[in-house]
Amino acid sequence: MALLTLDSLSLTYPGAAAPAVRDVSLALEPGDAVALMGSSGSGKSALLRLVAGLERPSSGTVTLAGRVLAGPDAFVPPEQRRLRRVLHDAELESGLTVRDVVLDAQPKGEGLAHARGMLALFQLEEVEQRLCGTLSRGQRQRVLLARALASGAKLLVLDEPFAGMDAGLRAALLGEWRRVLKARGTAVLFATHDVGEALAFADRLVLLRAGTVEQQGAPESVYEAPRTAFAAYFLGGTNLLPGSAFGRVARTSLGNVPLNAEARGQVMLSLRPEALRLLPDTDGVAVGGALRAEVLERAFRGAHVDFTVSCAGMALVVRAAPSSPLREGSRARLEVAGRAEVLEETVG
Repeated sequence: MALLTLDSLSLTYPGAAAPAVRDVSLALEPGDAVALMGSSGSGKSALLRLVAGLERPSSGTVTLAGRVLAGPDAFVPPEQRRLRRVLHDAELESGLTVRDVVLDAQPKGEGLAHARGMLALFQLEEVEQRLCGTLSRGQRQRVLLARALASGAKLLVLDEPFAGMDAGLRAALLGEWRRVLKARGTAVLFATHDVGEALAFADRLVLLRAGTVEQQGAPESVYEAPRTAFAAYFLGGTNLLPGSAFGRVARTSLGNVPLNAEARGQVMLSLRPEALRLLPDTDGVAVGGALRAEVLERAFRGAHVDFTVSCAGMALVVRAAPSSPLREGSRARLEVAGRAEVLEETVG
């Protein structure tokens, strides 16, 4: 049985022209980590507030461990819900030490060793005697997460849980915290704007758009097989390419492009930047006509470089290793090195 179930959940604020959350259904099993993603105003925070009990749904139900928390004939107030939340308005008692905050959150019977384990997990040992009012934003956020996990709650509801933390610390915490949550059977429903964070931490992504679920699934499946242009762009950018499909191939302005699935007729394709390859055009002789390209922009991203190129009358983004010798103004040849995904949008 699912730990948390949302069934056709909707929320319309008084006077609003449209629902903040519209007909959202999802389920979390013990140990699941589910990331809510979407643009500002897409309904992520509103959905978390519905689960936490800070808003009453206009329709639909919220069920936790078999108990209906919100529905047509039920509403359990926030303080009686067996979950822990860390939302944007979460605060710490400025006059308490870090260690005392975590100790106070623990179930009866848990001692100092358990609290210190939580502090170690979030790399807070060196500040355990500090007053919370003296902490940096990133430190406060880690204390809030340690307190939530120390409580023993089987569901954590988190809004931007790693906000304020530097990239190195965030990367170090993600894997270890995920392992602990799995071992304890603690489920996490969290909202984030950080695509890399969601892809690395979540078992499932729920992409929201205007309060509705645009797409949900395992991170790999949503990234590799976006259903819409919005999903493709949101999860790391893409190239949209109209074409005419015949089976597992589509004719496009870049030539014949292999597809991830069979399709027929006029289609809109998503071709990820890493599915294209740039080669230096040393002799200036066009090969295949349309595959002659010029580099318009080179953007260094650390682990890779994104090139914006002009090819076949389009501006395309191509991802390459930082060692690529190409620079702005370079002539290049472009190859399709991967498969394209057929989107729900049609060519009109």
